[in-house]
Amino acid sequence: MQSLKILFLLLGSLSFYQCSQGGENTSTVNAPNPLAKKTAFKPAETKLPLHTIKLPEGFKIDVFAEDVKNARSLCLSPNGVLFVGTRSKGNVYALVDEDGDFHADKQYLLAKDLNMPNGVAFKDGDLYVAEVSRILKFENIEKNLANPPKPVVVYDQYPEETHHGWKYIAFGPDGKLYVPVGAPCNICNPEEEIYCSITSINPDGTDRQVVQHGIRNTVGFDWHPVTGDLWFTDNGRDWMGDDMPACELNRASRPDMHFGYPFCHQGNLPDPEFGKLKDCSEFTAPVQNLGPHVAPLGIEFYTGNMFPKEYKNQPLFAEHGSWNRSTPIGYRVMMVKLNDQYESEGYVPFAEGWLQGTEPWGRPVDLEMMPDGSMLVSDDFADVVYRIYYDK
Repeated sequence: MQSLKILFLLLGSLSFYQCSQGGENTSTVNAPNPLAKKTAFKPAETKLPLHTIKLPEGFKIDVFAEDVKNARSLCLSPNGVLFVGTRSKGNVYALVDEDGDFHADKQYLLAKDLNMPNGVAFKDGDLYVAEVSRILKFENIEKNLANPPKPVVVYDQYPEETHHGWKYIAFGPDGKLYVPVGAPCNICNPEEEIYCSITSINPDGTDRQVVQHGIRNTVGFDWHPVTGDLWFTDNGRDWMGDDMPACELNRASRPDMHFGYPFCHQGNLPDPEFGKLKDCSEFTAPVQNLGPHVAPLGIEFYTGNMFPKEYKNQPLFAEHGSWNRSTPIGYRVMMVKLNDQYESEGYVPFAEGWLQGTEPWGRPVDLEMMPDGSMLVSDDFADVVYRIYYDK
């Protein structure tokens, strides 16, 4: 197991482009988009109330693309094509900014009527899409955006339950595709090891392994750009009241760790039903307890050079927002401030204002870094992809 960790870290230090995760080298992150012919940037004309979004001083928000129905997981290719998955819509899109003005000029529909195609990942010219029970691959996709090929089924042996069945996927520093399998319930203790886990497979679908355990439902993960460790958000269980349990930000420093579900929540709260079977001390506690029912999803370590230096290598993540809390919370982008020992020194807002009173007008889902160091944010409620940038 130790040799596997060493290999994992060595691979994590390699300088190659990786979509939707923290294996990027900063020279790539800040390189120009090779597809774009630069034109002058000006904010988009939109009816969305962007003025309600509160950001730190010097930051601004704009619209990268509108009318992207149910926009969820994001994946930017080295050539600047933004792939977008959906959950309820069943579509997969490609967005292209042809003139380099940070607004998408073209939207391509790559697939429709799929089974919750939330997750998208890109490797060696091919687009990988996660349905509930299978992984699809669209080969040589960037040369066929207007006429996408029929997808190849890479793997089709994941469970078919739709409860927590939608998946976020990303290629890790080891070249494997990481695929989560959520709990098929609100709270239960499934016998099959595949549930409540993060798995990995080779790009050709072989060698499926369960690499992390005790995870209720992660819909976002990333690798630390320095250590290579896997970090992920996890959605806490429902029906224990408005204020418990907390959702979680977790760190997996080695394979085969267990993060508590269904026995223990937020690192210190035994489950009313399953807590008597195990002690919380047997499991890995979160790096940071997040708000209860905030539904944290996509996470990215900031590796660009546009934002101020205090953001470098810090985790930013989208909170989709509560659905059954008497007073809604979430609906924002947050940051956990890490010290040199990768311990949390704060859980603070980065972008908030999609929730006005008790009514949301947007729900952030996923984050993706742009070549210039700005950040994209998807919104499956407002059907839009935003761009947040620093301009001081």
